[in-house]
Amino acid sequence: MPRRFVNRQLVLKPQDLLVVLKIAVSRRVFTYAGLADELAISASEVHASLRRAQVARLVGGTSTDDMNPIRPALHEFVLHGVKYAFPAVLGAPTRGMPTAYAGPSLRVMLTQAEELPPVWPHPGGAVRGYALYPLYPSVPSASEKDPALYEALSLVDAIRIGAARERELAGKMLLEKL
Repeated sequence: MPRRFVNRQLVLKPQDLLVVLKIAVSRRVFTYAGLADELAISASEVHASLRRAQVARLVGGTSTDDMNPIRPALHEFVLHGVKYAFPAVLGAPTRGMPTAYAGPSLRVMLTQAEELPPVWPHPGGAVRGYALYPLYPSVPSASEKDPALYEALSLVDAIRIGAARERELAGKMLLEKL
């Protein structure tokens, strides 16, 4: 019987970017359990995310104690790859947290049309807009706990759905935060 080929190629998942961005914007040392708690995901998923990010060369190190984002690689991936790897999924009007050009960083820099802004669907959201489903379901709750993470993730969304001007501004602002 012929041997069956097994593809051992690791593929990044959206939660991998969430974990790496959390580490990058926080600039502190985490345990797997600490990251899991702050991001509302399991410790085993944090571990797997960091392993995949390490293989993708978005982070370096061997444990959470010395796991550091490789900031130029992370910035390059977010600028040029994220909208293809994790394309935006839009939905119907809903209540939620403003993101992309309506998020905390860009809303003061860009004039917004009278249309509904993009929001992450969230039961506690105060803004009505059209749904832009987040990279991972726990993004809204993790963003409520960490304003720096909220800013970074909303800038990533601006890169995912924005026009050239929004993408350019978001990329520059994200570079400063990373």
